[in-house]
Amino acid sequence: MQFDPLDMDQKSIYKLLTGAIIPRPIGWISSISADGILNLAPFSFFNAVGDDPPHVMFSVGSASHANKDTVTNVLATREFVVNMVTEDLVAQMNATAQSIPAHESEFEFANLTPIPSLKIKPPRVKESPITMECELVHHYTLENHKFGGATLIVGRIVQFHIAESVLLDDFKINMETYKPVARLAGSNYSKIGEIFSIKRN
Repeated sequence: MQFDPLDMDQKSIYKLLTGAIIPRPIGWISSISADGILNLAPFSFFNAVGDDPPHVMFSVGSASHANKDTVTNVLATREFVVNMVTEDLVAQMNATAQSIPAHESEFEFANLTPIPSLKIKPPRVKESPITMECELVHHYTLENHKFGGATLIVGRIVQFHIAESVLLDDFKINMETYKPVARLAGSNYSKIGEIFSIKRN
């Protein structure tokens, strides 16, 4: 079957997109408002962009035609932290996806511990074994949208924080102790399952 997105409603497009492009890593983004309010929210439209220099991206939907707190904060301060989600943090990550008043902090709401970053103002999630301090380098709001659109944020990683418990020799990550979680469609998530290797020719 074929589907033209111009003839579809937003919900149907979202279902096809998030059901087909799986699994997706989760960028748990911490930011700080101009007034000093801490914000933390998960985004599964997230990934690495490149390593020279290291950049990441995430995209924030805007169904209400108004920026979410994360976008407002990042555009105002030009800084954010990516905190990676693991199996033991799933419930708290899910809690931070809820809408709470802008003057309240998801850190407190989800019983998480903010700890200082080294190079930027937004704090890191202490409980996350891998965090990355980032500086905004580019943002782009999708054009010709029908339902509110989305804003793409690209940030340069200026500091890595890797817990010794997930770090192997030669900068490799231990999947057995890291235990990352990825987003599927709807309310479904996935853990690392069977791992297989294919050598490049």
